[in-house]
Amino acid sequence: MRIARISKAHEKVVQGEVDLSLIDPLIEKYKGKKGNMIPLLQGTQFLFGYIPREAFEKLAKETGLKLSEMYGVATFYAQFRLSPVGKHIVKVCHGTACHVQNANSLTEALEDALKLKDGETTEDGLFTLESVACLGCCSLAPVMMIGDETYGKLTGPQSVKIIKNIRISENN
Repeated sequence: MRIARISKAHEKVVQGEVDLSLIDPLIEKYKGKKGNMIPLLQGTQFLFGYIPREAFEKLAKETGLKLSEMYGVATFYAQFRLSPVGKHIVKVCHGTACHVQNANSLTEALEDALKLKDGETTEDGLFTLESVACLGCCSLAPVMMIGDETYGKLTGPQSVKIIKNIRISENN
């Protein structure tokens, strides 16, 4: 399942907050090396949590990589993000076992509770909701994962309660 990952409106909010000097050591390490594109993109995303537009431009200018090729790689691989994500990424498994056990009810309940669509981030930047192909926990279906924590055998209301508890703990 592929989600739209480019949000022009959100991108405008973030511009100007990016310290591009953070990628200078990364550029020095990989400049001129064969096969450097993916490590450069991964390193940039590690630093910022996503790959800002300005970072693409700096990488192209300073490494000689083509902007269109970097963008093509970043949009092809699901590991790359082109917009900021929330502090907590909520991944709902939609693999076969979870699908059969009604994973859609989890996603729908979370969309309603968080007031967003799959692939979007809450206005407060706390949660990003993502449907994923498989989390490898088929015996716990349906499953969602938040950070390193896995929650299994869920219903829609149970998934919402977990989110509410995280929000409460964030506000304390």
